[in-house]
Amino acid sequence: MSTVVERPPRSSHRAAPVLPAVAGDYFLLTGMSWSFYEHLLAELGNRQIRVTYHRGALELMSPSYRHERGGGLLGWFVSIILEETGRPSVCGGSTTMRRQDVECGLEPDDCFWIENFSAVLGRREIDLTIDPAPDLSIEVDVASSSIDRLAVYAALRVPEVWRFDGLMIRVYRLNERGEYDVLDHSPTFPFLPLDKLIEFIERSVEIDDMTLRREFREWLRTEILPNLSELQ
Repeated sequence: MSTVVERPPRSSHRAAPVLPAVAGDYFLLTGMSWSFYEHLLAELGNRQIRVTYHRGALELMSPSYRHERGGGLLGWFVSIILEETGRPSVCGGSTTMRRQDVECGLEPDDCFWIENFSAVLGRREIDLTIDPAPDLSIEVDVASSSIDRLAVYAALRVPEVWRFDGLMIRVYRLNERGEYDVLDHSPTFPFLPLDKLIEFIERSVEIDDMTLRREFREWLRTEILPNLSELQ
């Protein structure tokens, strides 16, 4: 079983609690088989219920508005950064990622193939036993899960995970031992000040989404892109 190893980051990227820790509805089942998990996914279809499976433990959660809002904002920011820096990508949204051989599966809040975009370009379905895992996944943790979702991400071999708890963003990078190290920056976007993302999330309670995206794009164009070669 993969072990999650956390090392204290050099900076915390803390901010005022924009998304308080308000739990959504969830419950946990234990001793569930993989076939039960797959049957449940088929029965649920496109209902807004997140299902996490980790070697017999199965959790169902109904995401709160705050949860969905946090994931949506970070997904927008990543998409805008990719567009403005001219990096091709494929967005996977909250598609179910699962592998029977490691008995793990979950839905991220958002995910992106960036380095490996060409490997999934045009795919109608993703099979992680053949296809690479997303290069970057976003995990909003405003309601504590009863399953160690980072252990699931590690088993699925997701290289980078952003975890947002309503106060701060932590970046987890998968190492050669199959464990996550905590970093104070994103390896995918080394030029990106994470505390600035928190500031824009704070700003989202004051302005509408179109204005927020415009302000974020303008900040990138004026403060980041002109100095990109120096910041990388």
